[in-house]
Amino acid sequence: MASDYLLKTEPADYSFADLLRDGVTEWEGVANPAAVKNLREMVPGARLVIYETGARKSAVGTAVVVSVDATDAKRPVVRIKAGRAIAAVGLEQIKAEKVFRDSPLVRQGRLSVVALSREQYKFLTGE
Repeated sequence: MASDYLLKTEPADYSFADLLRDGVTEWEGVANPAAVKNLREMVPGARLVIYETGARKSAVGTAVVVSVDATDAKRPVVRIKAGRAIAAVGLEQIKAEKVFRDSPLVRQGRLSVVALSREQYKFLTGE
């Protein structure tokens, strides 16, 4: 089970700036079974990278899981808390990095919740 994840969002719907403004939010609207499975596996304290899709296609910030209610296996409720902005890491940079070679992030481009290894998290955030 991973402890780090990447969450994709369409900034026109909900951007990292929106998360910073709100402070805490419920991550919702995930339908893909593999992405839902990743949500169910999250635990409080799991580190997150927020990735904006659309024109930007970049990892832009961090967050942390506050709580997970997986009572409804098809619609787990994951509350996240905003972290900090990071230097944007674009999709082309990610694809070029050896540590992402087998990652669902580059192999399954439409997957909205992706488990990250510690090395991948470190590459994206510098932490």
